[in-house]
Amino acid sequence: MLNEIVLGAFFFVILLYSVIIHEVSHGISALWQGDSTAKYAGRLNLNPFNHIDIWGSIIVPIMMYLSVGFAFGWAKPVPFNPYNLKNQKWGPALVALAGPASNITLAIIFAIIARTIALPVAVKYEIIKHATDFATIAPLVAGSFEAIFFEICVVVIFMNVLLAFFNLIPIPPLDGSKLLFAVLPIKIETMAMLEQFGFVFLLFFIFFFSAPLGIFLNFMLNLFLGITV
Repeated sequence: MLNEIVLGAFFFVILLYSVIIHEVSHGISALWQGDSTAKYAGRLNLNPFNHIDIWGSIIVPIMMYLSVGFAFGWAKPVPFNPYNLKNQKWGPALVALAGPASNITLAIIFAIIARTIALPVAVKYEIIKHATDFATIAPLVAGSFEAIFFEICVVVIFMNVLLAFFNLIPIPPLDGSKLLFAVLPIKIETMAMLEQFGFVFLLFFIFFFSAPLGIFLNFMLNLFLGITV
């Protein structure tokens, strides 16, 4: 039971810092392009107290894990002023894409690290299969530093791949919408309407297209996890 609690704590810490790094990356991209809003708001750091959203970082992940055995979440959005960016057309898209890019980078780094861990391939596959099922994984990794470290790497990959590619869905308020707005000639009024009702459209998309979305996310997960063995 203690091992399960420790693994659960690792899971939530990894989730928290994955979303924090995602948000900080938005702010750093904006800073590089001439906007200091996030810097002056004190958001270009990894201090969790500056980024935690009480609902998205704590309540929702805990409720999700207790109800479905899986957790997802978000941090407070990092502020930026698009009118301060050097490139008005592509600047907001570059700021938005910096978040998923940071998650993909983390996933690749930890996949490469996981590949170097000296564990039998069969054990690696077993850990990957049960990575978020702490009751099953706890006895499997107990007493083995290599197995525990591999499990941590897999969870980092799992969380960051989902964060990256889910956020690339081109529906507000997700990051992919900024790329959509930069590529397509959308009127400002239409853009404002999409941003105002974006969350409703997103819920509609998740509800009616959950199957293809799940297939896509699983494909990307398997692609990254395949590097580890």
